[in-house]
Amino acid sequence: MSLLESVRGPRDLRELSATQLEQLAGEIRSFLIRNVSRTGGHLGPNLGVVELTIALHRVFDSPHDPMVFDTGHQSYVHKILTGRQEGFPGLRQEGGLSGYPSRQESEHDWVENSHATTSLSWAQGLAKAFQLRGEDRTVVAVIGDGALTGGMAWEAMNNIAVDAGLKLVIVVNDNGRSYTPTVGGIATHLSSLRTDRRYEATLNLIKQRVRSAPVVGGPVYDLMHGFKTGVKDVLAPQGLFSDLGLKYIGPIDGHDIGLVERALESARNYGGPVIVHCMTLKGRGFRAAEQDEADRFHAVGAIDEETGEPLTANPKRTWTDAFRDEITEIARTHPSVVGITAAMLHPTGLDTFAREFPDRVFDVGIAEQHAVTSAAGLAAGGLHPVVALYATFLNRAFDQLLMDVALHHQGVTFVLDRAGITGPDGPSHHGMWDTSLLTMVPGVHLAAPRDERRLAEALRTAVGIADAPSVIRYSKEALPPELPAVAQHGSVDVLARATDSQVLIVAHGSFAGLGVEAGQRLGAQGIPATVVDPVWALPTSDDLIELCRTHRLVLTLEDGGVNGGLGARLAQDAARAGVWTPVRSLGVPAEFLDQGSRDQVLERLGLTAQAVARAAVELAVSCTEAGTGTTEPQDADQHRAGQHSADQHSADRRAAES
Repeated sequence: MSLLESVRGPRDLRELSATQLEQLAGEIRSFLIRNVSRTGGHLGPNLGVVELTIALHRVFDSPHDPMVFDTGHQSYVHKILTGRQEGFPGLRQEGGLSGYPSRQESEHDWVENSHATTSLSWAQGLAKAFQLRGEDRTVVAVIGDGALTGGMAWEAMNNIAVDAGLKLVIVVNDNGRSYTPTVGGIATHLSSLRTDRRYEATLNLIKQRVRSAPVVGGPVYDLMHGFKTGVKDVLAPQGLFSDLGLKYIGPIDGHDIGLVERALESARNYGGPVIVHCMTLKGRGFRAAEQDEADRFHAVGAIDEETGEPLTANPKRTWTDAFRDEITEIARTHPSVVGITAAMLHPTGLDTFAREFPDRVFDVGIAEQHAVTSAAGLAAGGLHPVVALYATFLNRAFDQLLMDVALHHQGVTFVLDRAGITGPDGPSHHGMWDTSLLTMVPGVHLAAPRDERRLAEALRTAVGIADAPSVIRYSKEALPPELPAVAQHGSVDVLARATDSQVLIVAHGSFAGLGVEAGQRLGAQGIPATVVDPVWALPTSDDLIELCRTHRLVLTLEDGGVNGGLGARLAQDAARAGVWTPVRSLGVPAEFLDQGSRDQVLERLGLTAQAVARAAVELAVSCTEAGTGTTEPQDADQHRAGQHSADQHSADRRAAES
């Protein structure tokens, strides 16, 4: 039996010798490469934290001492060491292990943190709670993969530093990278600690001379932490942390289990907040990952476990590919267009733009709030920023979009990749919240293009909008075939048209093809339907509202939240225009959706052509039986009277205040 098979929980690690621990680290790396190469997942980050995680579980008593991983995708080794080895064949698959910490999986997972920079705030709150309750527990926060570029981490650090009795150990997993090499002043400072040759040479000389002393060499060296700190302060000042008042240990080799253990024990015994700075290599132990300069196999699909080559060819062009080419072409002819991203230059497709115009693309690190307000400033200065983010991460900068961009009428374009149901990364990464948030933003323009041609047209329109935010959202999936309009109704594209149409299907973005198929199924059931794409979902088109007026039922399809989403906004705007046709919205419910492939999740939600057509038939029949349609309801007068009363009340209050 291998050593790894004998480890069923953290306590099993404590009986192993130094030699056995090194063997175990090798077995864990082989296990990770073998399993993640089959399922896909975050391989590079976890290969880099093997020894570090072993040391953590030997020094601290999980789950009594909570461990919070930031970002959560570097927790695979933690899962292996806490009894979840058998679950790895189902990693990131429906019903299988999560790619992030999961409280449902294990008591060892305290926080399901898969958005970066949150760990220190969680850890501070947990440690404070234990302190107030008189519980002798130490909280550990493992922060890395560029997460220290996020402002929230430093807000937490500011509070941690003034609480001398807080039993909190902050482990900085410093691999110099997020996806790509970490950027910014903090990264530069940490890099200086990693690379100062005088520091390394001096400490190596001390290490050799002291350890060579007969009998006492080893023990003396172990007692010399204070002296080493002094050398470090002279040769590679670490005032970034010490000036905050935080105890600092490091930098140390994060792949030396014994060294990391001693540092962690010192930090645990200190009795207050301590930073342990560990230098690690992302992708360590897998040559293909170590040599991959793009992202060190940050996230992979199915790959060959020997060569790292993808096992499944993916010649299909993606939405990201289309954006990458179009924004670069726009940049060539629009010198005022600049790009901004938050540590996702390659994944969002700004990399080609950056290579051709390096002075016009800015990677701000994992700092979405700063990215958006900086974009407002760039726009105020006469440029047109294009902010490329994953849709799920727009949530983190909503206030900045609302108050810094929209309130100031700044022309900033937001391009949201991975919009809608994304699949294997689970509830935190579905891009399902953005439309519900954006419908609240005054003046916003939002497009959900249905194919590559519409994406290019929307992007060129967006960079010409100078007085309001514009948003373009699309899926991470392969591009669908072009879906031409069969007719135009003003600004609205008609995708399918039926004589004596009773049902209007408004299909947004990636659901345009779904809408056409559902319309065909309705027609086969004797219910003629027209299918349209509004092209620009916000602001709501008057042409679309007039189409609603001429149908008995409006059915909207959207790859986003139905609560406050695009369908809900259409219903509100239609009612304001005096159109009382029932509007029913099909989309993503306000739930945290478990992982699975995109198709699996959509099927669970009833967002397939068959399910949509069935729902439409039931709704159409119920509307016919109820006799609803374009006639104004009986309570319309009361509705208008109530609205008038509310408006008059607001006017009276404003008059009184003035």
